[in-house]
Amino acid sequence: MNIRKIKSTENTPKELLLLADPSEDIVNDYMDRGMCYIAEEKDEIVGVFVLLPTRPETLELVNIAVTEEKHGKGIGKKLVIEALKKAKTKGYKTIEVGTGNSSLGQLALYQKCGFRIVGIDIDFFTRHYSEEIFENGIQCKDMIRLAQDL
Repeated sequence: MNIRKIKSTENTPKELLLLADPSEDIVNDYMDRGMCYIAEEKDEIVGVFVLLPTRPETLELVNIAVTEEKHGKGIGKKLVIEALKKAKTKGYKTIEVGTGNSSLGQLALYQKCGFRIVGIDIDFFTRHYSEEIFENGIQCKDMIRLAQDL
């Protein structure tokens, strides 16, 4: 698997980004400001992540997605590890990530990769998304904020 920064001449893998974040407006906003990386296997995009500078010395992993047919193969973990490496290489001191209270697999993944829960943004998803989101039989209402010192 090859992970690389997307070229300005390439199309953004929007469908893949929308798997992790159903708001096209929000995805468009951070794609304009962030750095997008794709994971490829045999010239096929199998994963994506976006890093967004938020404050001095702080970067946020604002989107990470893996094609549905590749779930459970360790690609998500490889993407998180690569995001951590990119952040360190670029001189950032802290990396943050936010995920839904209903995103049980993602919460486990981030903690396995060294992130710690640092806060909860109550009702984030009900305030910023027009449609209700459900995962694992749970309504996604709150954003769980995690961070890691690099």
